[in-house]
Amino acid sequence: MSCGSLYSDFRSPGSRNGVYQVTHPLTWQQAGQSDDKLREFFMPALIDLGACIIIQDTQQNYLLVANLPQVWSLQGVDAPSDASLFGDDVAAKLHTLKSEMTELGRKGHIEVTAGSDQVFEFRVQAVGVEGGNLHLVTTINDRSEERHRERLLRALLREVSHRSKNLLAIIQSIALQTARYSGSLDLFLHKFRGRLYSLSQSQDLITDSSWRGAYLFDLVQQQTEKYLPDNKHLVRMGGDNVLLTPNASLHVGLALHELVVNAVSHGSVMRSRLPIEVAANRVHVDWHDVLEIVWDEALIENDSVDVSEDGMRSHFGSTVLERVVPASVNGKARY
Repeated sequence: MSCGSLYSDFRSPGSRNGVYQVTHPLTWQQAGQSDDKLREFFMPALIDLGACIIIQDTQQNYLLVANLPQVWSLQGVDAPSDASLFGDDVAAKLHTLKSEMTELGRKGHIEVTAGSDQVFEFRVQAVGVEGGNLHLVTTINDRSEERHRERLLRALLREVSHRSKNLLAIIQSIALQTARYSGSLDLFLHKFRGRLYSLSQSQDLITDSSWRGAYLFDLVQQQTEKYLPDNKHLVRMGGDNVLLTPNASLHVGLALHELVVNAVSHGSVMRSRLPIEVAANRVHVDWHDVLEIVWDEALIENDSVDVSEDGMRSHFGSTVLERVVPASVNGKARY
């Protein structure tokens, strides 16, 4: 057997043209195989890989072009050159790059845009052949998909950063409002943890939808089932199951959390067994289409529940319901 040979950039006095001929560790071929025959196998492999190879001498005269990308054409070109194939702008960049390839082993690369969104990488290196002559080998690879993925990733990271800042602002607002209306540290921690859990549940729905938002009925079910795990039938939903925006999903989820906590803690749903009715309808108000969400909970009069208007406000009129949520979704809350 025999190994193919490449010239490396090891230099030594007395060697031919100052260059040692070395065996490339990644090249092997069976003894007796001709280069012409092997070339027939290389070409289909190059085409399958999508790589283009251009070989030039040190004067940048073309010796070979193989598998040129379809965005450029060899038709009608008798003597290929960088300018005739790629245009003057790309040719000028390539000329600057190739002019630096004066020593064996030198490498460089540039990226160019062809058409509206195709990106190609040109990699140039100086390669020695038998006799010590330098040649320039250029490979062209289509990087369009990679660059598209990179742009998409950067856009997603910016969106994640933006949404994270919004979420932190919501948490800060909840913490301040909860602290303001909590009489003790234990009460603050109890309320704050519940509201954080509500946010996390809503965020799960948003993430599962690829950041499109959350459907209202899914939001209602998710926010109420923790507090009514064995009594899911006590919450009925009707009307339009609309897809809420991410911002609306977080804040409406908070409102639902406040309502169900108050219903279980202060309301009569567990005693009366009368279901809570949640309805959503699109209505036209002041020349605008809006979504009206109604939480209808039956209250029974007894010693511990005040069903008067002031009593209802004391139980259900939390700051989150009256101020935070309406302001965040450009809406209003009424009882």
